[in-house]
Amino acid sequence: MRFFMIFLSLILVSLLIQAQDFKADSVYMRTHYDKAEYFIPMRDGVKLFAVVYTPKDQSKKYPILLNRTCYNASTYGDWKTYSHPSMYLVRDKYIFVFQDVRGRYMSEGTFDNMRPNIPGNDRKNKTAIDESSDTWDTIDWLIKNIKNNNGRVGMYGISYPGFFTAAALPDAHPALKASIPQAPISDFFFDDFHHMGAYLQSYTAAFAVFGYQKNSSTREDWFVNELMRFYAQPPRDGYEFHLRLGPLKNITEKYHFDNFFWKQIIEHPNYDDFWQKRNILPHLRGIKHAVLTVGGWFDAEDLYGPLNIYKTIEANNPQARNSIIMGPWGHGDWARETGKSTHNHIYFGDSLSTFYMRDVERKFFAYHLKDEGTSDLPEALMFDTGTKQWKRFSTWPPQEYKPVTLYFAPGGRLSVNNPVPLDVIHEYISDPAKPVPYTSETEGLTFTPRKFMSDDQRQASRRPDVLVFETEPLTEDITLAGEIMARLRVSITGTDADFVVKLIDVYPNDHPNYDHNPKNVVMGNYQQLVRSEVFRGRFRNSFEKPEPFVPNQQTDVEFPLQDILHTFKKGHRIMIQIHSTWFPYIDRNPQKYVDNIYLANEEDFIKSTIRIHGASKVEIGGHQRLTCKLDFRK
Repeated sequence: MRFFMIFLSLILVSLLIQAQDFKADSVYMRTHYDKAEYFIPMRDGVKLFAVVYTPKDQSKKYPILLNRTCYNASTYGDWKTYSHPSMYLVRDKYIFVFQDVRGRYMSEGTFDNMRPNIPGNDRKNKTAIDESSDTWDTIDWLIKNIKNNNGRVGMYGISYPGFFTAAALPDAHPALKASIPQAPISDFFFDDFHHMGAYLQSYTAAFAVFGYQKNSSTREDWFVNELMRFYAQPPRDGYEFHLRLGPLKNITEKYHFDNFFWKQIIEHPNYDDFWQKRNILPHLRGIKHAVLTVGGWFDAEDLYGPLNIYKTIEANNPQARNSIIMGPWGHGDWARETGKSTHNHIYFGDSLSTFYMRDVERKFFAYHLKDEGTSDLPEALMFDTGTKQWKRFSTWPPQEYKPVTLYFAPGGRLSVNNPVPLDVIHEYISDPAKPVPYTSETEGLTFTPRKFMSDDQRQASRRPDVLVFETEPLTEDITLAGEIMARLRVSITGTDADFVVKLIDVYPNDHPNYDHNPKNVVMGNYQQLVRSEVFRGRFRNSFEKPEPFVPNQQTDVEFPLQDILHTFKKGHRIMIQIHSTWFPYIDRNPQKYVDNIYLANEEDFIKSTIRIHGASKVEIGGHQRLTCKLDFRK
């Protein structure tokens, strides 16, 4: 049981930071650090719990590295770092602080998911609190009470702790000199629990972690009983489990009837004031210290967050020392080393996470917190997932590559930079009762899927409800870099629909297999997913005020797929797939418009004929920001 609890906890926190060697880490920490625990008072009287590790060597002063988490700071109180911070940082000697955020585990107060930032004018209320004020009060107390600190603080964190790092950027304490938000959530309507307003049904079990308040201070995971509703006898086929579950209203009745966050989701199906207040992006102004945002090109949870946090800081703070690094990683994979760097079936190189921890993160903190080394980090350090090489850019999106536009020609051909006649029509029948699977493999019930972000798409391309367009084998390398915008002209026989657009690299027939893969994984003609996104059609004109489609009337649907840096090599093909279900990663759209899909009935789910018209296209790259009529990124 204890092993199960540890295993489950690691899954739930979504950090993917397993110990490289717990015993060695523990011995080193005990030998070189002293540990203490504190309850730090906030401006409204609430006290937040923190574990503090201070170097035993008191011959010099040290910077503070602060990690604020909703995932139990007490787990770091057992002389372990869980490879985060890395042992490079541990051996370089910092004062490490792990803090439970308000309302979690040992900290007092009430937890609020993505607690809204307090606008500047409202800060006149001295007891008004948000994550920025709690961080300010924490840093102020640490600077004044922890001996032998040098007056400088750095922050870091992955996923939700990445959000807490980003949320501390507005109105930051003057001692905060360097921040590394990693896979940070920026807006729950576009990150984690939703993508472009569509619900991530694969996140259903996650509500057990985020939707219950603890009754008192505790070091234990109080939400385990709720989790066991899913994991007591976890199904081996998540697709079948969710399909048999039926409409989302059945989740309410069977699993989340007493979950406060699920209730909030149901009560706010659109991008109303509740969600808008939880968007950190509009508040990223007045930033004066160094920021390095970290993300993974294959992060199924938080790809939107790091890209848009970086871009927003860049736009609103032109003088800020603002950088970004994006590698061939899934969620949090840069914080652990596995030797060969792979994502699902694709090999990208050796020791790429070590490169980040040793040559990027370590140097960043040393330079800004200790005045050691040099600052040679470029504006954007980005991994080309096609050539499998790091590239340095002075701007992102980059200026080095020409924009490319892809059009959908007759016969399943993908036209590069050549428009097709407007009267061309492609169509398919979308049936919510038989949704397109998101993965080529059968997966059990997952906390959130990870591998599919670079998965083989051959299983989807063979379905009649998936449109497939591809080029001839390329005669030269083509690099696609920067933003991607899908601009579809559609007509549907129903009154609502989702649209999934996928950009795919089709390998040549003679591509060799990789040694790390099972023998049944054939890389010849492999259709590697490079970038993808879903869009809920009801939001085509407004995320705040959805509207039904007029059946059979041509309508424009525009949405971004998030950024890319991928070279399609000579001999490969470029493919686009379009379909309307992506299950159970994304919940099923009934395709009959209802005011609230969370309350839809079984009879609301109908077949619909989806047509993609000749004016449709996918735009990729160009230094100027690609825009659509939904300017939700502000």
